[in-house]
Amino acid sequence: MPAYLETTQTGGISLPPRGWPLGVLLTLYIIPGLIGHDPWKVEDATAFGVVWDMLLRGNWLTPAIAGQAYPDAPLYYWISAAFSQLFSWILPVHDGIRLTSGLFALLILGLSHLAARALHGRDYAVAAPIILAGSVGFLVHAHQTQPMLLTLAAHFSAYWALAMLDRRPWQAAAIFGTALGLGILGNGIAAMALLLPVAFFAFLLSQNKKETAPALLLSLLISGAFLLLWLLPLYLQAPQYLARWWQSELGRFGQTSQPWKTGFEYLNMLPWYAWPALPLAGWTLWSRRRLLRTPAIALPLCGFLVLLTGLSLTYEARSVSALLLLPPLVLLAVPGVASLRRGAANAFDWFGMMSFTFFAGLIWFGWCAMIFGWPARLAQQVTRLEPGFVGSFSAPAFIVALLATAAWGWLIVTSPRSPFRGMTHWAAGVTLFWLLAIMLWLPWVDYGKTYRPLSSELAKALPLNRGCIASNNLGDALRASLDYFSGIITIPGNSSAGRRCNWLLTQGSVRDDDGAPSKGWKKIWEGNRPGDRSEKIRLYRRDLKAG
Repeated sequence: MPAYLETTQTGGISLPPRGWPLGVLLTLYIIPGLIGHDPWKVEDATAFGVVWDMLLRGNWLTPAIAGQAYPDAPLYYWISAAFSQLFSWILPVHDGIRLTSGLFALLILGLSHLAARALHGRDYAVAAPIILAGSVGFLVHAHQTQPMLLTLAAHFSAYWALAMLDRRPWQAAAIFGTALGLGILGNGIAAMALLLPVAFFAFLLSQNKKETAPALLLSLLISGAFLLLWLLPLYLQAPQYLARWWQSELGRFGQTSQPWKTGFEYLNMLPWYAWPALPLAGWTLWSRRRLLRTPAIALPLCGFLVLLTGLSLTYEARSVSALLLLPPLVLLAVPGVASLRRGAANAFDWFGMMSFTFFAGLIWFGWCAMIFGWPARLAQQVTRLEPGFVGSFSAPAFIVALLATAAWGWLIVTSPRSPFRGMTHWAAGVTLFWLLAIMLWLPWVDYGKTYRPLSSELAKALPLNRGCIASNNLGDALRASLDYFSGIITIPGNSSAGRRCNWLLTQGSVRDDDGAPSKGWKKIWEGNRPGDRSEKIRLYRRDLKAG
């Protein structure tokens, strides 16, 4: 790396961080939050429910939740099930399953480095995992049971392959085809089909089209071979499930009713979701505007435009689907780190240091309010948000949080001047924020996001010999949680079997219950998670006397 990019200072670490400093930073980023809490509403519990159903009922080819079909590609769930068994001797099932996300988060960070190195060279590649780790959107989903993480890894692999398509076409074809096939096996067709126009653009940029054309065709055959591993046995054993999955996948194309509005919602999400990748990518486009036709800039720029357009047509604007916008943004942002002007770099550095020091202080104040009741007003607010929560002091969590805070102070004091200083501080600040939140606030967050207490209360309201339970408007996360925590299985209320049940479970708002029966039923129980003021779960029993 050129001397002006890599700097060191006695008592501090070299920038950009490499070796053990980078390893420690990414370890502290990935591990906290993977274990030690229940499946959380919504995505975490939903994906967990699919894996739990596989383990409990053996629906390996046909993913389901609580016995009801959940048409989805199975690869992420297969890997998660394997992890749960591998660590079953030391971890509960849900924690073992969530370790899969830690594996994919680590893989994604490594693949971002490989893609950046193929596009921009070794000198700049280390910036990619640091930028990605600093993106709040990635932070949240990297610690959930989340199949989209497999798709995100496949997207970074695809950019890595396409970046070296002209130099090593057959190696690139093998990587791209594998990424395409495994990505579809992990999360379906739509998310991976969006990469095909990007691949065609990479072909147009190629200087050796006689080799890159057959290489790309080979990649499609490789992806098809991977797909047959699931689709062929599925066709032979569960053709109706296959038809339903296929219809669901095709239904995604053109799914959004107002694509332009959806696209605007994605753009509106990016300033907080993809910070600091978004402004750095913008700076790269401006500072290298004369190089827009070079593959290093044109490929990720095309990728971002294609993904934004494609997502606007196929996925409603949600945080999970927005993950697919991060690879092209991160790869565009990489050259921007080293080329920032000194004033902008210093401003970014100070903004990061001050912001995360302030946020760390807020987390500590909130912890004091939860544990010691001081400050009094903040303690009242904490109690109001999660009624019934009682905090307890944990010495190990306190010590880890204290050491992390001290390490943050040491880092910002000893870091040498470098173009990478601001980005390193930002990634370290995000890591500090997450680590403190997990160490000090995890019991409070878990109390509000788990369905465990509600499931236990519902089980107590039901007799042992209850027969079948019909359901109306029950979300996937709730059905998965009831199945896991209390073994409560429901049948769709609009099915022939459901209409014969004497029990009915509904999920609705506090004021209204859209799934409530019209007449002949008596409400037996209702409940909700402690801090949820919008959702109510209600249990009804058929009034046999009235019938």
